[in-house]
Amino acid sequence: MAFAGKYEFESDENYDDFVKKIGLPADKIEMGRNCKIVTEVVQNGNDFTWTQHFPGGRTTTNSFTIDKEADMETMGGRKFKATVKMEGGKIVADFPNYRHTAEIAGGKLVEIYTSSGVVYKRTSKKIA
Repeated sequence: MAFAGKYEFESDENYDDFVKKIGLPADKIEMGRNCKIVTEVVQNGNDFTWTQHFPGGRTTTNSFTIDKEADMETMGGRKFKATVKMEGGKIVADFPNYRHTAEIAGGKLVEIYTSSGVVYKRTSKKIA
């Protein structure tokens, strides 16, 4: 599955319930609400660089190779190690307190975050 491209936030579902569930601080919750995040994915075979650009200039970058352990960072800034997998054309990563899946559906980047039964969905449209 080809993920490479630049994607701009289009819509989300269940943001507040999810970020409260994972314990994000109130200031980060407010900063992320309806935030026009731009996600940039560089893919070279099984090697990925996944960068999220936030308004105000903050970025988070995770570089990983499918099926190999990598140093990662959560949306709250916590560092950890994870092995990212490819399952049925979806990228799957288990973060410390949530599971993240990403797929391309209808030309859009669809990300699903799940924590203890609470599901957050973010859809981004391709802009480059």
